[in-house]
Amino acid sequence: MKEITQFPFPQHIGIILDGNRRWSRIKDMDKVIGHQMGADIAEEMLNWIYDLGIKITTVYVLSNENLGRDPNELENIYSLLEEKLESLYNDNRIHKKRIRIKSIGEFNKIPENLQKILRKLEDRTEKYDNMYLNIAIAYGGQRELIDAIRKIATSVKEEKIKVEDIDEKVIEANLYTSHLPQAEPDLILRTSGEKRLSGFLLWQSAYSELVFVDIFWPEFRKIDLMRAIRTFQKRARRYGK
Repeated sequence: MKEITQFPFPQHIGIILDGNRRWSRIKDMDKVIGHQMGADIAEEMLNWIYDLGIKITTVYVLSNENLGRDPNELENIYSLLEEKLESLYNDNRIHKKRIRIKSIGEFNKIPENLQKILRKLEDRTEKYDNMYLNIAIAYGGQRELIDAIRKIATSVKEEKIKVEDIDEKVIEANLYTSHLPQAEPDLILRTSGEKRLSGFLLWQSAYSELVFVDIFWPEFRKIDLMRAIRTFQKRARRYGK
């Protein structure tokens, strides 16, 4: 902690929560236990975020490709998410710290009960602007870009903008992350040792620093988060210049 507080923190951290099933397999446990442990760690991670004062956090919980998994496994994941989000809704720290919570992804593809609690969280925190928590569920970066292109094409068709007006700012205003003061993550962290983004924030991650750790998500600790921040702080960000 003494090391990392000497230097600026990333303003926006993206975290790909990966490795619940492989952790279960190695431990010779049911996948349900892996997802439960992963959900508990994700909830605990919010405490670490509060403690460190990181302004924006985007967590990649479920990709749109993940929706093709075994229905029983998905049902378990949805149930855990609903339980954790209900807990978050009743957490006074959300309101004390004025944290805006928003889901990003194909909202209509998740169960109605999950949609309901997410709507409640979004509506109750919509005016908050001190910290931001984005929950990527049924999310895909390619799909996000397709949706943005369709919105822009509609605006052109309706003569709200001209084709020559389309630039980076117009595209960013039509992405799922348009509500954020900084859509681009400074740091993207992925657990499980896999070294890929899997469609996570494809546009926004153009100049993000990437940190991959050989730890399955259920084993992730606060010290691992702080080490990732320290790694970020040691890198020289030149943005191609």
